[in-house]
Amino acid sequence: MGGYRSNRGRGYGGGGGGSFSMAFPPFTWAIKRLVIVNAAIYLLNLLAVALMQRSLYGALSLWLRPVDVAHGEIWQLVTYSFFHLGLFHLLFNMLQLWMFGATLESEWGSRQFLRLYFVGAVGGALTTVFLAYLGTFTFLDFLGISPYTPTLGASGAVFAVMVAFAIVHGDQTFMMFPFPFSIRAKYLVGILIFINLAGTFEGFGSGRGQSIAYIAHLGGALFGWLYVKMAPRGGYKPTAVSERYFGIRNAYYRWKRRRAARRFEVYMRQHDRSKYFDEYGNYRDPEDGDGGKGNGEHRGPWVQ
Repeated sequence: MGGYRSNRGRGYGGGGGGSFSMAFPPFTWAIKRLVIVNAAIYLLNLLAVALMQRSLYGALSLWLRPVDVAHGEIWQLVTYSFFHLGLFHLLFNMLQLWMFGATLESEWGSRQFLRLYFVGAVGGALTTVFLAYLGTFTFLDFLGISPYTPTLGASGAVFAVMVAFAIVHGDQTFMMFPFPFSIRAKYLVGILIFINLAGTFEGFGSGRGQSIAYIAHLGGALFGWLYVKMAPRGGYKPTAVSERYFGIRNAYYRWKRRRAARRFEVYMRQHDRSKYFDEYGNYRDPEDGDGGKGNGEHRGPWVQ
C-alpha cells in the first residue's frame, strides 16, 4: 500500500472523494511506541535464541496457549501480541498498524486508540481460547484447533484497528503499490477478512493447528467492530459503565412511576375521587373549599 485518497474536512467518518496524495501517514505517539516495543522484543528474542538456544516466548510462557490460559496464565492474553514468528510477520503487522492506525489515533487520541488496540489483542486471544476448547467437544474440531497450539503476533490487534478504520473511513482510497490501481478501505479490509476466513477452513484434514492464527485475526476483527459500535462517543471512560447503569436504572424507575400513576388514576375514578386533584395534577385537600389555606398559602404538589 502506498498513497491514499484524503478525506480531510468531511467530518468524522468521512465519505469518498478528495485529492489523491502519495504522502504516508505520520508516526503518531502510540504507534511509534508500539512499533519500537515490538521491534525491540523481536531483536531480544533473536538474542535469546542465539545465546540460550531457546526463544523467550517458550521459556517464559509468553505465547498464547489456550491450555495455559485455562490453568491461570492469563498474562498470555496480552503478551502473545508482542512476539512474532519472523521478520516479515513483524514488518507486515507494523506496516498495517501504521497505515490504518495513524488516522484513528490522530482523531481519537492516543489513549482511546490504545484501548482499541488492546481490545483487539485480548479479543483475538479470548476467541482463540474459546473456540479451541469448544472444538474439542463439537463439530468445530475439524478446523484443527487444539488447546495446545501456541499463537503469536499482533494480528488480532491490527485487525481490530483495520476494521475500526473501515467503519469510520470506509471510503478512503488506498493505492495498492506496486500495482497500478487503488481500492477503498472497506473493500480492502473485507478482502483481508475473506482471506482469513478461507485460511481458517483451509486446513481440513491437514493436521491440527492450521486455523488457530486465523481465528485470532477474526476474533480481533470482531472485537474491533464491537468497540466502534458500542464505545461512547468520547471513548471508554471509568464512569462510562456506571453512567449506562444509572441511565437504565432511571429509565426503569420512570416506567414504574408512570405505570403506578395510571393504576392510581383508575382507582381514583372507580371511587369517584378525581376531584381531589386539580387540573395540574396537584393534590387538593377536600376540607379546603378553594384548594388552599385560608391565609392564601397553598399546598405543594402531591408526590407519589
